[in-house]
Amino acid sequence: METTNTTEEQLSEVLDNILGLLLLEGSYEVEETDDNFSVLIETKDAGRLIGARGESLEGLQLVVNQIMSLKQKTGEFKRVILDVAGWRKQKEEELKSEAKRWGKQVLDSGKQLELEPMSSWQRRVIHMAISELKGLLSESTGEGRDRHIVIKLKGDA
Repeated sequence: METTNTTEEQLSEVLDNILGLLLLEGSYEVEETDDNFSVLIETKDAGRLIGARGESLEGLQLVVNQIMSLKQKTGEFKRVILDVAGWRKQKEEELKSEAKRWGKQVLDSGKQLELEPMSSWQRRVIHMAISELKGLLSESTGEGRDRHIVIKLKGDA
């Protein structure tokens, strides 16, 4: 039996159990890539699963990843990325678009821009988008819930 099938079966079992405990009806689709497992969950109660600003979804993803890391006997652990009703994918697109707008604002004004605090995956999306823009750099600053991004001109580092 292949290890990937077993891992995917374990992930399905974990998802079935968690969604059952949350009394959520719906379905999910698991897609394996070289780096991770991408899970798209479809449910009528998506808002409850996503939570305010995606905090419930982040917590659920953390729990699923911790359970999966404990279940893995081998050293090869693949991260699980959860999306509910396409919310995460849509949020990523919005963040990329906003990052370009913010980058243009910094280039036009010559002044650095401090963004609101956001989650690590959201900061990562913005860092990647800013890295594609010439003359700009971004860095995360602050601790915990206050961690945020500062976008600035490359010469101002």
